[in-house]
Formats: sequence, structure tokens, C-alpha cells
Amino acid sequence: MNLISTEIPGLVWAYRFLPGESRCTRIAADSSIDALLEGEGWVWLHLALSDARTPALIERIATLPQAALSTLVSHDTQAAVTISDDMVYGTLVDFERTFDAETKTIGWLHFAVTEKIIITTRLHPLRSIDRVKAAVEKNARCARPIDLFEMMVVEFQRTLISLVLELTEELNVIEDDVYGEAGHNHQPRLAPLRRTAVRLHRHLRTLLALLRRAATSEEDEVPPGFIDVAERMSDRLEAVDRDVFALQERARLLHEEIDSKLSSETNRHLYILSLMTAFLLPPTLVTGFFGMNTSSLPLAEGVHGTLIAGLFILLSMGLAWTILKRIGIL
Repeated sequence: MNLISTEIPGLVWAYRFLPGESRCTRIAADSSIDALLEGEGWVWLHLALSDARTPALIERIATLPQAALSTLVSHDTQAAVTISDDMVYGTLVDFERTFDAETKTIGWLHFAVTEKIIITTRLHPLRSIDRVKAAVEKNARCARPIDLFEMMVVEFQRTLISLVLELTEELNVIEDDVYGEAGHNHQPRLAPLRRTAVRLHRHLRTLLALLRRAATSEEDEVPPGFIDVAERMSDRLEAVDRDVFALQERARLLHEEIDSKLSSETNRHLYILSLMTAFLLPPTLVTGFFGMNTSSLPLAEGVHGTLIAGLFILLSMGLAWTILKRIGIL
């Protein structure tokens, strides 16, 4: 595949961070690829996986292990953090956004961090990564690529806190309706909320386990400062994971309450249906008996046969009611 030298294929944005300066320099999308390789400091390169030329660009501008290259161009949907040859790479969970709104759809950010460059890739626009970009443009100081990586995790934590608050408010509304006098059934609204909480908790637990394992590495096996960063990120994510787990438990208990109400309502309907069957069974027996086309049928002659048969029906219903009352069903 031939790369066009006058543009950076798949580029969403790129910044160069110079030592000793608070502001970073944005690299234009129409710059040459050599602009990424030349100059002092280090570079943050954010690429879109929707461009088929992105894998070839990554191979050209960075010397990375094959596993790291595969991670950057993959569509994995599982959190991962790997340390190899003084670099960190893997996949982080995030939330997708559209052009005009933020969503609760889980998205994925692939990353590779070395001493000279940090490369991030994604398929769809993500909430947290856009906030990191805004913070960088507002003079956020990042002396090393690992500091920018930590900022990404911090912004993800803030996004999670906002999402937990949104889900908590939504859950409060559902609880008020379910436990109110009307006792509405909001199971369809509760299902996507539970699904989001369960998926978040699972991905957070995986990410926490990976960060804790990475934090136990030797100092000379990881980029400078990574162990301290991993410990801080673990503490932050552990706190928000407790909130997500609490939300998951509330949603589970509410789901059980809704199921209990549905079961009670179903049992009540079956109870009413059983009573109707018990009341109608004796009259059905009476009408079936007098409806037989046999000879010498009682009340077949005379003018009051229908009236007497109707009285038999009423008496049979009264007898059924008395029996049900005696045995405690009514």
C-alpha cells in the first residue's frame, strides 16, 4: 500500500509536546508523515480505524512489537493492559458519542505508550478521549506520554461518575413508580440499565486486575513512572467500581421486586379464574343433564320446567359457594 506523503492517513488529531513548555503544538492533518518523526519532545497520535490506511501508517511511524500493532488495529471488545519492552499497550473501555449527543454505548480505545510517542486508535468517537483533547488544548501539562495516559483514565473515571449519576436518577424514578401506590411495571426500562451496569462492572474488574498486576512489575521493566500511575489509577477505578456495583445491586433488587409483583398479579388472575371455574362447574352439570336427548327426561312435560331448571342452577351455585367458603378458599 502506498502512503501519500502530503497527508497523514486516518488522522483524527496529533499533538507534539515539547520539554519545558506548557502548551503543545497541534500537527495539521495535511502535514507530511515526516512531521511526526522529526522534532523534539514526544507526540500524541490519535487515529481512526475506519481508514484502511491506518495500519500501514502505524508500522511506518513507530517501531512496535507485533502484538502491540495487532492491538492498535484490532476491534477487540475486552479491556487489556500489557507491558512489553519498556512500553505499555492494550485496550481501554470508554463510551461512544455521536456528533450531537453523548450515548451510553460502550466503546473501545486501543493504545500504545512508549517514551517518545503515544498512539491511540478507535472505531467510533469516544467521550473521554475528546475531553482529554479539550484539556490538552487548555494548557494541561503532560511531561511524559505516561502522564497523558493517566489523564485518559482520569477522564474515563469522570465520565463514569457522570453516567452513574444519570443511571441513579433513572433508577430512582423507576423505584418511585414501582413502590408507589400504582405499582407500575417498568421492567422494559430497567433491562437496559441493568445490562449497562453489569457490563461496566465486568470491564472495570478486568481493568483493575490488569492494572494491579502491572503495578507489581519491576521498575526496569516498565516505562518510567508507570508503577505510580498504575497505583493511582487503580485507586480511582476501585472507587467508581464500588458505585457501579452498588447500582447493579439496586437494579437487581428492583428487578426481583418487579418479578414478585408480576408473580402476585399472575397468581391473582389464576385465583379469579379458578373461582369462576368452580362457580360455573355445577351449573354446567345441570344444563348438561337437562340438555341430554334421552327419553323420560324430568321436567320435559309441563309449563314450569325451565323455571325449575333455573332454580337448580342457582341452588348449585349456592352450594358451590358454601363449600368454597367452608374449606377457606373464599
